[in-house]
Amino acid sequence: MVPLELRGDSKAEEVARYWLEKVGLSSRLDHYPTQLSGGEQQRVCIARAFSNSPKILFADEPTGNLDVENAAGIVDLIFDLNRTAGTTLVLVTHDLELAQRTQRILKIKGGKIASITSGRSEN
Repeated sequence: MVPLELRGDSKAEEVARYWLEKVGLSSRLDHYPTQLSGGEQQRVCIARAFSNSPKILFADEPTGNLDVENAAGIVDLIFDLNRTAGTTLVLVTHDLELAQRTQRILKIKGGKIASITSGRSEN
């Protein structure tokens, strides 16, 4: 809610509640970050990112610090919200399985594009 308030959004609380509901955290609304698990903190980050209605969302290793179960849930959540919001999603990852879920994969080596391939078309 804070970033929305800082930019003067009069509906900051309403928007924050909406996005926390979307990421499954409406019951944790009154908790401090230290009272949330790593997966819950990551979902708050996703809610905050989407609450700004970005045209492009950049996600750098969005599952890097999560266990396998939480990582899978976060990935599904990002792709689901991305489809709903119609946002262009740019992922940076070393996880080839995650990369395969995207429409296009750019491999970078030595700071240059080494290859461009198609991922799955359903995302």
